[in-house]
Amino acid sequence: MRTFDYSILKKENWDSEILGLVAQIHEYKGRQELYLRQKPEELDKLVELAKIRSTEASNEIEGIRTTNTRLKQLVADKTTPKNRDEEEIMGYRDVLNTIHESYEYIPIRTNYILQLHRDLYQYSEKNIGGSFKSTQNYISAVDGEGHEFVLFTPLTPYETPPAIDAICESYNRVMDAQEVDALVLIPIFIHDFLCIHPFLDGNGRMSRLLTTLLLYRAGYVIGKYISLESKIAGNKGLYYDVLEACQKGWHENEEDSTPFIKYLLRIILAAYRDFEERVDLVGEKLPAVELVRRAIYGKIGKFTKSDIMELCPTIGKTSVESSIKALVDNGALIKHGAGPSTFYTRSDAQ
Repeated sequence: MRTFDYSILKKENWDSEILGLVAQIHEYKGRQELYLRQKPEELDKLVELAKIRSTEASNEIEGIRTTNTRLKQLVADKTTPKNRDEEEIMGYRDVLNTIHESYEYIPIRTNYILQLHRDLYQYSEKNIGGSFKSTQNYISAVDGEGHEFVLFTPLTPYETPPAIDAICESYNRVMDAQEVDALVLIPIFIHDFLCIHPFLDGNGRMSRLLTTLLLYRAGYVIGKYISLESKIAGNKGLYYDVLEACQKGWHENEEDSTPFIKYLLRIILAAYRDFEERVDLVGEKLPAVELVRRAIYGKIGKFTKSDIMELCPTIGKTSVESSIKALVDNGALIKHGAGPSTFYTRSDAQ
């Protein structure tokens, strides 16, 4: 039977890759704290963009979508939801805002996790928010012929409440004792949460919200400025592959969580690197076209107008569009396609 005791992790000899990733993140965290003191106003401009990207990406992973215009309106609380997808997007937005604003006051305990799940579904007609699963759920996949099969069987409904209690209690005890680095402990907690799969719906989104909450409480506030969910969504195939690999032997306490630890650490490290790149751009007092020029020369391969807007949060959509046109006209950028499928490449890539 599965047991949860994170104190045994202090005996682990982590490989050089994990130790290297942890050391790099510690270094970036120190520099981020310096930026937060030096450029608070500029960094505020990254916050709203990160909220939009996180809300969009985490729901997109689960197939929950709306238009870009509607998404921005929903996140800014300038409209009301029109359908089930938008109801769930609004719920995610609210929980993310709660974590952003009050993470110091959200302890890692079962009743708080249930309340966050309740708020995730507060606009939804589904009567499942704030309650653990009442029937057995399964993690399934579809084979090449379209047949669904079970990848993993989570804990049963009666095992779920004590299991969530156990991971919260063990996590808090080990964190308080500082026995294991938070950057190793957080991925293991999240992996256990996903294997327990405590809810009938919303497990993936809750896992990403809890990742943000745990990181914030441990002092890693990178998700406030750079969307971690967006980075996960950028290669969700790898996300699912890593989870599947780490589930083998989980019920018997024989799983190898190393691939998931490395996966999440790489996501966090990539976010810190993006943060430093964008801080340099938001701090520059340059004409819009020069900001866009600098942004695109930091990009390799294909990119879209949305990518450039994300890199240049200090200038508006119209300024970005006119700057792109100017750079296309003078030959610095090459435009490909038309309409929603439009993308750009640097001319020096030809």
